[in-house]
Amino acid sequence: MLSQITALPLSSLVRQLQAGEIRSVEVTTAFLDSIQAQDSKLGAFVHVDREHALKQAAEIDARRASGHDVGPLAGVPVAVKDVICEQGQPATCASKMLAGFIPPYDATVVRNLKKAGAVLVGRTNMDEFAMGSSGENSAVGPTRNPWDTERIPGGSSSGSAVAVAARMAPVALGSDTGGSIRQPAGLCGIVGLKPTYGRVSRYGLIAYASSLDQIGPFATDVAGAAMLLEAIAGHDERDSTSVNRPVPNYSATVDQPLAGLRIGVPVEHFAEGLDPEVEQAVRNALNVYKSLGAELKDVHLPHSKYAIATYYLIATSEASSNLARYDGVHYGHRTGEIGSLVEMYEASRGEGFGDEVKRRIMLGVFALSAGYADKYYTKALQVRRLIRSDFDAAFQGVDVIAGPVTPTAAFKLGEKTSDPLSMYLSDIYTISANLAGIPGISIPCGFTQSGLPIGLQLQAAPFDEERLLRVARMHERETDWHLRVPALVK
Repeated sequence: MLSQITALPLSSLVRQLQAGEIRSVEVTTAFLDSIQAQDSKLGAFVHVDREHALKQAAEIDARRASGHDVGPLAGVPVAVKDVICEQGQPATCASKMLAGFIPPYDATVVRNLKKAGAVLVGRTNMDEFAMGSSGENSAVGPTRNPWDTERIPGGSSSGSAVAVAARMAPVALGSDTGGSIRQPAGLCGIVGLKPTYGRVSRYGLIAYASSLDQIGPFATDVAGAAMLLEAIAGHDERDSTSVNRPVPNYSATVDQPLAGLRIGVPVEHFAEGLDPEVEQAVRNALNVYKSLGAELKDVHLPHSKYAIATYYLIATSEASSNLARYDGVHYGHRTGEIGSLVEMYEASRGEGFGDEVKRRIMLGVFALSAGYADKYYTKALQVRRLIRSDFDAAFQGVDVIAGPVTPTAAFKLGEKTSDPLSMYLSDIYTISANLAGIPGISIPCGFTQSGLPIGLQLQAAPFDEERLLRVARMHERETDWHLRVPALVK
C-alpha cells in the first residue's frame, strides 16, 4: 500500500521528520498500515508489535518536541530479521526449535538503532536459521516476491527484502552468510549491502556460520543503505571479530562521484549458466559506468569455481557446531516424548529443525568427522585463502569488481525445493565475498521482459564501503530502476 509517506526514501523521511513536517507516529502508522494491508499476501513478517512500535514513535516525538537530542534516524521505522536479538521481542530464526524464545538483551546493532532513534516495527521472516537461498525454508511459511507472488524473493533475508520492496518499511536489517542480503535485494529490485567482515558487530546475531555471518542494511536506494550502515557500524568489545576502525561518514560522501574509476569485470562470472537477460542487464549497467568515464578491465578470479564447494564445507561445519546447543535441554524445543536422554535429544532436534537445517547439520558433521576433517574442512580453509588472494590480486589493478548478483531472475516457488544442488548454485556469484570477507552491494540494474528485477553486484576491497557506496550511487543517479515499485504495492 503506497502512500505519500511510504513512497519516500529514507533520506526524505529523515529530512521531513527533522523539519517537523511529519511526526514519527504518523510515519510509523503509515508503515504499520502498509504491513496490515499487504503482508497476508507476502509473508514478510513473523511478528509485528503495533502497540510497542507506536509507543516508541510517541516517545521520539515527545523528545523532539522538548528539544532533546533524538539521533540521526529519529522516528524512522526499521524492520529487523528474526535472527537478530531484540530485548522483549521474539527471536525464533523462523524455526520451531526457538518458538517462544524472547531474548533478554539487545544485539549491538539493535542497541545502535535505538541510540539513533529508530522505531523497530517488527521481526521479518527468513529461511530457518538463515539456511536457504529462496525464502521457502521458514517454519511459518514462505515469503513471496512482491513483483510476482508466485515466485521466490531470495533468501535467507527474504522478509527484510520484501518488507522494503513492498514499502512496508523504509529500511531493514538482514544477515549475509553467502549472499543472504545481496541475493534477495537483487531479486526484489532494491539495494542490499554486505559489509566487510568485522565492520558491523555480530553480538546478538544468532549464529549460522560464525566466520561468514555479517549484518547489513536493505534500503530502496543507496543513500538509505549508507545512512543505515553508518548507524550500525563500529567496533564492539563484545564481539571478538569486530575490527576497531573508525566509521566513515558514508552519507556525507555517497553523492560524490569518482574520477578515474577502474571497474573489474570477472571473466568467470559471464560463463555458462548465466541467463541472457541477466547478462544483458549487467552489461548495460557496465556501459553506464563506461559513459561516465570509467575504465572496464577484465579480471580473473580463478578459484571462484571452487567457491560453492568451499562454502558448503565451511558453513555447514560451523553450523553443525553452532547448532549443537539446541538439544532440548540447554536451549530450544523439547519433545513431549518420554524415553532415554539420547532419545530425547534425537526427538527434540528431529521435531525442532526443518529439512534444510538437518541437511546442513549432517553435511557439517560429516566434514568434521574423524578421518575426513583434513580431507574436507581443512582443505576448504586452504582454498578459502586462495579465493581471498584472487581478490587481493584483482584489487591491485581495479577499484571495484562488477558482475551479476544471481544467474537468473526469481524462479517460481517450489521449482527447486527437490534439487538442493540447483538451489545452492543460486549463490554462485555472492559466496566468494563472504569467503574473502570483503564488502559487496546489490543495486537494481534492470528487469526481465516478464517484469522481474535484475541486480548488479559491486564488490570492493576490505573496509572500502565508502568507495563501494559512491560507485553504486553513480549508477543510481543515471538510471531509474530503483524508483520502480511493484504493481501489487501501488
